[in-house]
Amino acid sequence: MELFYALTLIAGILLAFLLWVLIEASYHSFKTKTPEVDQPSKLSFYNWLFTMIENLANKLARLGICKKHILIRMFSNGLIAWKSSELLIKDLHFGEVPVRIYLPRSPSASKRRGVILFHGGCGMYGSIRSHERICQQLAKKSDSVVVSVGYRLSPEHRYPTQSLDCINATIHFLKTAENHGVDPDRIIVCGDSAGGTFATATCQELQNRTDIPKIRAQILIYPFVQAVNLNLPSHQKNASSGLLSLERMVSFTLMYLRKDCSLTGDILAGSHVPESMRLKYRKWIHPDLIPEKFKQDYKPPLPASYIPQVHEEMKETFETRFSPLLAEDDVIGRLPDTCIITCEHDVLRDDGLLYKKRLEDNNVKVTWHHIEDGFHGVLCFLGYGIFSFPSASKIMDHIVNFIKGF
Repeated sequence: MELFYALTLIAGILLAFLLWVLIEASYHSFKTKTPEVDQPSKLSFYNWLFTMIENLANKLARLGICKKHILIRMFSNGLIAWKSSELLIKDLHFGEVPVRIYLPRSPSASKRRGVILFHGGCGMYGSIRSHERICQQLAKKSDSVVVSVGYRLSPEHRYPTQSLDCINATIHFLKTAENHGVDPDRIIVCGDSAGGTFATATCQELQNRTDIPKIRAQILIYPFVQAVNLNLPSHQKNASSGLLSLERMVSFTLMYLRKDCSLTGDILAGSHVPESMRLKYRKWIHPDLIPEKFKQDYKPPLPASYIPQVHEEMKETFETRFSPLLAEDDVIGRLPDTCIITCEHDVLRDDGLLYKKRLEDNNVKVTWHHIEDGFHGVLCFLGYGIFSFPSASKIMDHIVNFIKGF
């Protein structure tokens, strides 16, 4: 009888704990603004589900049961995808970096294009598995050999391990492309969100190498490219929209860099940026550089109060490996043809717009697609049938058409 009462008590505590998590998630989701996307109720459900997972992860972390990022990773990896019979799929290592290669089984009259994909996830989440459906569709629809890079994640592996893994995997593929039936002069790098950061940072760092083929093009899907100004029009408009709120983005950035998340408020206020640096980068990062149609209801923020200690703590954010938009013109001007995809309901929309302008100002050919009903992370729902979004298919079609041009 005592065992029965003990089990009943434990079950009651667990049920109360779960109910607490559900109520809190519902409260936070209620405060979140659902943007005018196609199928908004579906996005609302996903946001509620992610908020619940995040709240549960926070509580388990405080109890010392499970680290926060572990539970979120399980969610972000998604469901296991069926392997397409049209593709030969192989798991290999490029040096020390695990990769998965997707090769079309149909014969080709010549060597194929190669696409290197870096998954998003703030450098902490996502994996080869999370982007399995994306890579399979990419390989089939573009008739290209796709390489998905499983770079090591933070916080287990300190920044800039993630970027270095992407660079090393790219070098390996450029040198060995022909072994995989790929034309080394037709290799494209691609990434979504943080993966877009890694993609363009890789292009920047390899552009002067003469011992390897040149990267032919880059595809940047709602990329993160700067942390100097977090009060641009898209930051204000989408601060509480969709799956990636502004506060969540800053919190994840701090976790990625293994910093104290109590700095979130200071970063949002811009206290990490000295006035000299703000003036230096004004020519590249400023609301005046955003087209007027994207600045509805924008309000100039109050002047930031600079805190030297916060700047010192966040100095990595001013490295071009972390914020590729801060690279000098002689670097930007040598970047390859670029496809940039932005989404209207995305805090990072203006990052893409500013990078587009920088590239065009330096005579780099840019193909730009803006998804009016898109939101950050929408591509990751590709291939989930009724649980997907039409805008994910639009993005895939734009990517495939760009790849087919090489």
